[in-house]
Amino acid sequence: MRKESMKIRIGRRRIWCDGEMSKTLSILLLLIAAILEAGGDASIRKGISAASWQRALWFLFGAALLFGYGYTVNRPPWRFGELLGLYVVFFFVVAQFQALVLFHETPSTAVWLGGA
Repeated sequence: MRKESMKIRIGRRRIWCDGEMSKTLSILLLLIAAILEAGGDASIRKGISAASWQRALWFLFGAALLFGYGYTVNRPPWRFGELLGLYVVFFFVVAQFQALVLFHETPSTAVWLGGA
């Protein structure tokens, strides 16, 4: 983890500047990114099976979440590839939780044990 984009307040606006990024902040951002990506995926999935007028709303919501994911992983001055392993773990857990809660899909034992 190289540097952190820290918020500095100028008047009412916040701007980004370079600084050191803590491990805690990096982990938090990765968790937020996983929630955004899995949420965007779930929204698109809901939209595919929704009624025609609701489909567009689900797709727009999903697109907004996926944009948030893309911004969250690309804005900080880190090397995302170096953090990919931890991100995959977060994404896996969040996606399985959402599948269980939103789609009532119970993961198999093999999925819980090894993601297979």
